[in-house]
Amino acid sequence: MTSTTSPTRKRKKSAPKTFKAAYNILKTNAAELQQQDEPDIDNLMSTVEESIAAYRVCETRINAIQQALDAAFAEEVPDNNGS
Repeated sequence: MTSTTSPTRKRKKSAPKTFKAAYNILKTNAAELQQQDEPDIDNLMSTVEESIAAYRVCETRINAIQQALDAAFAEEVPDNNGS
């Protein structure tokens, strides 16, 4: 009897909820890819998908922080009309 799924394939994980969790996924996946002498083709797609999801979480959080900082600094700028 043969299995329809590869035994080396990683189980799909849910997207991380925090920047820290997403960043750790990116660091871990990058380190795993760098340490491989030969690419693990069987798991490459799941690693890429997981990394893209983690990247999007990081990107969204960084953009939100940038907007909040821009708004905070815009409120700090004094009027140039002498008041």
